[in-house]
Amino acid sequence: MTPARTTHRTARRTAAVATAAVLGLGLSACASGTESGDSGDASTGEDETSVSIGIPSGWDEGIAVSHLWKAILEDEGYDVETQTADIGIVFTGLAGGDFDLLFDTWLPITHASYLEEYGEDVTDLGVWYDDAKLTIAVNEDSPAQSLEDLATMADEYGNKLVGIEAGAGLTKVTQEEVIPTYGLEGMDYTISSTPAMLAELKGATGSGENIAVTLWRPHWAYDEFPVRDLEDPEGTLGDAEEIHTYGAADFEDRYPTLTKLVGAFELDDEQLFSLENMMFNSDEHADEDAAVEAWLEANPTFVDDLKDAAGV
Repeated sequence: MTPARTTHRTARRTAAVATAAVLGLGLSACASGTESGDSGDASTGEDETSVSIGIPSGWDEGIAVSHLWKAILEDEGYDVETQTADIGIVFTGLAGGDFDLLFDTWLPITHASYLEEYGEDVTDLGVWYDDAKLTIAVNEDSPAQSLEDLATMADEYGNKLVGIEAGAGLTKVTQEEVIPTYGLEGMDYTISSTPAMLAELKGATGSGENIAVTLWRPHWAYDEFPVRDLEDPEGTLGDAEEIHTYGAADFEDRYPTLTKLVGAFELDDEQLFSLENMMFNSDEHADEDAAVEAWLEANPTFVDDLKDAAGV
């Protein structure tokens, strides 16, 4: 997991930044941009050229795709700002106008509660991935095959289930559905962070120890570590989900060209995993921007194909 690379938004509306301050989040600058209300730019075809992207912390596919779009938009002449925060902070900012885009909304289950709260103040811009799944994963050579097994074999896993961030939809589903359904109350459910979970996963699989973690697909960990998903016979983690891009309520009016581009955006497994692996598993790239540059060089027709699909 790479460190959060964030920026303070200096301007037009303040809901997400105010909320972040209340929660004591440390946000540091990583990209610069101009204020809202620009007079437009001929290269973008838009009346407004400043775009702010809210990145939910801990969700690698969202981090990867957000930085991909940062590079694409900057090449197209937009001024881009990014800010990383808990998913709840990002949704608050999107609904309040502090952010223009969020590329990592899982529906119909994981982030449903945020849409119930903010749905009238945000805009669905399209689906870019349609086989996303919440999982409980274990090292592939461990004994449990299902979540039912985990309840009876908890001692094989040190009576511990390693989780991620408190504000994640996966955490909520695990607490409210998985644990009570399968009788896992006796296990120590550790709510920490995605980097901490991945560190424990790496350490356990590297030393041959059993481990159970909350995880999700798509994620590069499935390529990096010898892990497999536990069966969920009661369906507590839900079926495969879609990953949507959401915009601010007035996004389509302010960014008609960008609306078409975002709506045409899709990634398949090969593209997404290769992007994530370049960003999170490679020592060759200094940061997210360098990883994206390398990925675009390896996929030279990607942007042109996207423009063709969008008709722009």
